[in-house]
Amino acid sequence: MFIRRLFTGTRTTLPGQTLNPRQWDRPPYFQFPKLAAHYDRLDHAVFTRHGGTSTQPWDSLNTGHTTGDQARHIKYNLDIIQKILGAKHLVSMNQVHGQDILVVRRGCIPLPESIVDGDAMITDVPDIALLIKQADCQGIIIFDPIKEVVACIHCGWRGNVCNILDSVIKRMKSEFGSSPGDLLAGIGPSLGPCCAEFVTHEEIFPAKFKRFMTQKLHFDLWETSRAQLLKTGMKNKNIEIASICTKCNTGVFYSYRGEGETGRFATVAMLKKG
Repeated sequence: MFIRRLFTGTRTTLPGQTLNPRQWDRPPYFQFPKLAAHYDRLDHAVFTRHGGTSTQPWDSLNTGHTTGDQARHIKYNLDIIQKILGAKHLVSMNQVHGQDILVVRRGCIPLPESIVDGDAMITDVPDIALLIKQADCQGIIIFDPIKEVVACIHCGWRGNVCNILDSVIKRMKSEFGSSPGDLLAGIGPSLGPCCAEFVTHEEIFPAKFKRFMTQKLHFDLWETSRAQLLKTGMKNKNIEIASICTKCNTGVFYSYRGEGETGRFATVAMLKKG
């Protein structure tokens, strides 16, 4: 299912077309319809690469500290995102393609200067925006509307191999009492099966991943994530996939495979006070 476009400017631009940041009062972003239906309790956004202050090749809403961009530009871009969501705190991680999970609890909110290693965050505290940085990897939001818990996950191919999604849902169950059948998930723009080529797949992927091969050397990592979510007990009707390939749409999103030196766009989720 495609995600819905929500732009704050006056022009509607489709994925694949170049946006001029000067056309917008605020950065454009996307939302998942099923998650957006819970707007009174959850705010979320998949930002594009536009609407920030970074210069080429990171232009312009770059959130990645390890990209070579100037720190002051990244800080300003993050401030823009935090202001749009109205968040008290914006929390991110030093993403390492593993399966470490940060649980953010009241009174234990990481300071911006003390970013920890990891690839997933979970919280039940309102007004804390969880931010994932991407340039081909999947940004996945999981929301429990019953227990009012949200997770934001960075899942590249290594995340699929170690099944970080299963680890996150197990953590939501053990720490917050979440039931997989209640959960909603959105899988954002990322490397699609058209461009997810893995020449060394026999070395890096388990044999069971062969069922996700769409053509020679190409894999559908979106469907890999869907299958891993379903195996936890999630319902298929509660899983939304953007089905937008970042490498095919570098005019809208950053893509490491498509550009090499580039920035990182943001997927953000935040609980709201009831």
